[in-house]
Amino acid sequence: MTPEGRIKDKVKKVLRKHKVYYHMPVMNGMGSPTLDFICCVIGSYLAIETKAPGKKPTPRQEMTMEEMRGAGAFIFVIDSDEKVDELDAFLTLYCA
Repeated sequence: MTPEGRIKDKVKKVLRKHKVYYHMPVMNGMGSPTLDFICCVIGSYLAIETKAPGKKPTPRQEMTMEEMRGAGAFIFVIDSDEKVDELDAFLTLYCA
């Protein structure tokens, strides 16, 4: 498994723990760009981009995140166990 794949598995575990609906779009080069996870939690839009440790989003991903933020989405970029823990803490508070 790739380092990014390990991060994705940890994110999925946190999302399931908090009963968050999510899907992972399959990118094939057609349509609008998006992030790795598109989620709905208590009626709010949440998007997550996962990266291998130390890797950063591409300029296109940054532009996509800004558009999503402009529409009121919660955005997370997760590249480490610490960032997974931050997502877990956010969902613990948000879903309370």
